[in-house]
Amino acid sequence: MQRSAQMQLGMIGCGNMGGGMAAQLLDKGLALTCYDPDPATLDRMRDLGAVCVSTPAQVAQASDIIVLSLPKAAVVAAVMADMIPDLRAGAIILDTSTSEPATSQTLSAQGGTQGATEGADRAFFFVDGPVSGGPAAAHAGTMTMLLGGDAGAIAALRPVLDILTAKTVVVGGSGAGHAAKIANNMLCAANLVLVGEAVRLGQAVGVRPSDLLDGINAGSGRSGVSEVNFPKWVLNEAFDSGFTMGLMRKDVGLALALAKEAGVDLDGFSQIAQIWLNGSADIPDSADFNAIVARSGQGD
Repeated sequence: MQRSAQMQLGMIGCGNMGGGMAAQLLDKGLALTCYDPDPATLDRMRDLGAVCVSTPAQVAQASDIIVLSLPKAAVVAAVMADMIPDLRAGAIILDTSTSEPATSQTLSAQGGTQGATEGADRAFFFVDGPVSGGPAAAHAGTMTMLLGGDAGAIAALRPVLDILTAKTVVVGGSGAGHAAKIANNMLCAANLVLVGEAVRLGQAVGVRPSDLLDGINAGSGRSGVSEVNFPKWVLNEAFDSGFTMGLMRKDVGLALALAKEAGVDLDGFSQIAQIWLNGSADIPDSADFNAIVARSGQGD
């Protein structure tokens, strides 16, 4: 798949994550057309040098590659429904949202079906590329992205991926990226609860949290949570990662729903999921997701 170096870029969803990605692209001197439903967010993008438009369809008309950074699968599907009639032939949509595998697979199939109807190989390509690292990584261009979809489309995205990410992993076909991200966030949610309990256990027998984590991180129990989250956002009580309880609760629900759809029992995770969904009502959705370690009723 040959792509011109002068391809036109679009961004839909310019909040904490999308705004960071947009800033990276603009900082590299690339032209970018942006849409977000919030006028103040669009004003910030305009100040950074983006061309701002009032509908997703206008982004579709102006762009060869469109990056989506949206809150959930239903919004992704709705935005795509608005854009599909106006997409340029062979456009590539990179969905960095934490969405659902089935949504990606349906949208990818629509690109092929529409293309066949019009006598082309594909009318558009839909690639799932959910990200990890939070807003700080989005603004620094150091995110990790899990990719699923057409190999040629992913290859054509490489110049953009090199700007937005420090690491990419191709995990399979359409939907695989979102499935892997759901599994990753499932483990992150579980590890936050478990490392929090390990720290409380250590404190109860006289071990300082920082010393306990030094020991854990030198052994087989280490994780991204023990190595990054606790030192960066928990032990110092900063709780300002930019990712909320509400977003993680959504992702926990996605893991449970995907398991039910696939007929997979998640006996261990199901108990931890209840802590997120029902056992931490004292923590609002707006709070930082690392606050789960400080929930009340910890002995329940």
